[in-house]
Amino acid sequence: MKTVEVYGMEDWDSLAKDLLSLSNSRILAISGNLGAGKTSLVQSLCKMLKVEDKVSSPTFSLVNEYQTESGEAVFHFDFYRIDDEREALDIGFEDYLYSGSWCFIEWPEMVLGLLPEDCLKLSIEYNQEKRVISIT
Repeated sequence: MKTVEVYGMEDWDSLAKDLLSLSNSRILAISGNLGAGKTSLVQSLCKMLKVEDKVSSPTFSLVNEYQTESGEAVFHFDFYRIDDEREALDIGFEDYLYSGSWCFIEWPEMVLGLLPEDCLKLSIEYNQEKRVISIT
C-alpha cells in the first residue's frame, strides 16, 4: 500500500497523472466519505485523459459517459444510492468493466463482488488541512 497527501487542485492533477501512467488496470475504485474528494479526483483523471465533457458526479444516473478528444469513452460511476449489486448489473455494469475503457467508480463498496481483482483501489481520508489517499 502506498499513501499520498493532497493539499490542493494541483496535487489532484499530479496524483491523477501518476495513477494513469502507473496503473495496470483501467478500473479505479475510489472510496471515501461524502466530501472527501472522490469526484475531484475523477475530474483530475478526466482532465489528464483530455476528456472534453463536463465531469460531474453521476449520483442519480449511476453512470456518466465522457469522450476524450481522441473519441475514447471514459465511464464514471457513483453507486452511493444503490441497495445491492443487482442494481449495478441491471445497468450493464459488467459490460462497462470489461469494455477496455477507463472506469472510475465512486462508492465501490456497494459492488465489491463485481470488481476484478486487479482493479486499483483508492481510499480518501479528509481532515481540515489535507486529504490522504491510500492506494492498493
